[in-house]
Amino acid sequence: MIIDQAQPYRTQIVELLATEKLPVTDLPETLDNFIVAIQNGRVIGVGGVEVYGNYGLLRSLAVHSEHRGAGIAGKLLSRLDSISKQKGLSELYLLTETAPAYFKHKNYNPITREEVPVEVQQSSEFSHVCPMSAIVMKKSI
Repeated sequence: MIIDQAQPYRTQIVELLATEKLPVTDLPETLDNFIVAIQNGRVIGVGGVEVYGNYGLLRSLAVHSEHRGAGIAGKLLSRLDSISKQKGLSELYLLTETAPAYFKHKNYNPITREEVPVEVQQSSEFSHVCPMSAIVMKKSI
């Protein structure tokens, strides 16, 4: 498995996210700060960070069901942490409906929507894509 920049794999990324019931309509056009896990020429994992000032919004973290449990999501998260640090970000935020326990294990802590910086609250994920029932989590980096 290799981790690579996401842009050349946009079609496969959209297919994977749709299969995992994650939003695709608001994916950034250039997929800057998005990475993929590739095995045998196929996207088996994806994740990205949208940058809002000194803050990042982790989004679209998904691993193909056939490859779960192999540490791929953890490797993607680790690389995204490194990218975020290189960009000078101080905190990462995310919204999840299905994996709060996983992210808690990765040092993200639940917070209220009101605790999220205004810049991040104005993202499409916060403002209209993810439901209000989604759990908000934060990690300092």
